[in-house]
Amino acid sequence: MRRVAVPLLGLVMLVVLSGCSEADKEQWKRLGLPESASDRYVYMHDLWIGSWIAAGVVGFFVWGLIGWAVVRYRRRSDDELPPQVRYNLPIEVLYTMAPVVIVAVLFFFTVEKQNKILEQVDHPDHTVVVTAQQWSWTFNYIGEDATNGANVWESGNADTLPQLWLAEGESVRFDLHSPDVIHDMWVPEFGFKLDVVPGRSNSFDMTPTRVGEFVGRCAELCGV
Repeated sequence: MRRVAVPLLGLVMLVVLSGCSEADKEQWKRLGLPESASDRYVYMHDLWIGSWIAAGVVGFFVWGLIGWAVVRYRRRSDDELPPQVRYNLPIEVLYTMAPVVIVAVLFFFTVEKQNKILEQVDHPDHTVVVTAQQWSWTFNYIGEDATNGANVWESGNADTLPQLWLAEGESVRFDLHSPDVIHDMWVPEFGFKLDVVPGRSNSFDMTPTRVGEFVGRCAELCGV
């Protein structure tokens, strides 16, 4: 039955994948991540794929141990129980140290990618001051008025969301602040998001890498 099940499963997967569009296939390759639209996306992509690989390795190892235990210690025809052991020091050391090592490795790569994502450019082409407000945002483009160099701004509300205009290939610095609400600036195609907290100024730099319209998502319950 096993000889039949494995090829059959492979055939089913092949038929399912052959019916997917090119966009769907690319989505599968990215394991659910949206298509990149910023220069910082690659770091989050690498961390995302690496986390999936780590989870897969751990999962197959655990499933393998479960399968081995089920087969090796299955009930025999004589109903004789296997030897009962109260303690097994090597196993206890393994399941204590293995999670610590896994978390430490993931923490290391997370901090490494985070530092690269938040690394600022020396002289950004544009500066946008982002003010958080309940259910919306205000975008203040510093010195972008072509006639007199004044600031240009756009504010939204719960019914009319503001549009953020960026230039492909030109670096932007976002200065984030909030007078009263906790918010979270997130455009999935940018590859990351950053909290906006009253009394604390956050900032990040990025460069858009392709033309398109990208929807900002709500990643925080922006209450007072």
